[in-house]
Amino acid sequence: MNKKVNTLLFILGATVFNILTTIIVFFALFLLYVKFAAASLPESTAGAAISVFFILALAGSFFIYHKTLKTITKKIDMDKYFDPIFRSSRRRGG
Repeated sequence: MNKKVNTLLFILGATVFNILTTIIVFFALFLLYVKFAAASLPESTAGAAISVFFILALAGSFFIYHKTLKTITKKIDMDKYFDPIFRSSRRRGG
């Protein structure tokens, strides 16, 4: 496979990983809420809790993705296997 195919597959894999991580973190937070806090709080707080869980899930998945990518870049020479997504305008000869 060439660098462009590797880059495309990496982007697709990273996107799927990020979405799955977001879903897992969201459901983990939701299950913790249901198990420990839902019975003691009024039902009107459920909507706000779900909104907060969604934001926390996005932040948590970003943190996990960032740490995972940092670990991968330490082990793999990214320039050797992947094509740059954005090129400098100087290289194009423009």
